[in-house]
Amino acid sequence: MMRTQTNAVLMHLKNHGHITSMEAIHLYRATRLSDIILRLRTKHEIETVMKESAVENEYGRKSRYAEYVYKGEK
Repeated sequence: MMRTQTNAVLMHLKNHGHITSMEAIHLYRATRLSDIILRLRTKHEIETVMKESAVENEYGRKSRYAEYVYKGEK
């Protein structure tokens, strides 16, 4: 199998169960995680849910981010 960002994200989801945009950028240089997730849902027929979370940033403000959670194959 050819190593692509989409395949790397798929393997990450299967091995770790979830991924965030920051993880995708740092680990796989994938800056369009939502697009990759859409492709995985349609072409690879996997099920994921998006979980929104918030953390306080270094300036004392809330930063929201999405975490995609792997739910298995259709």
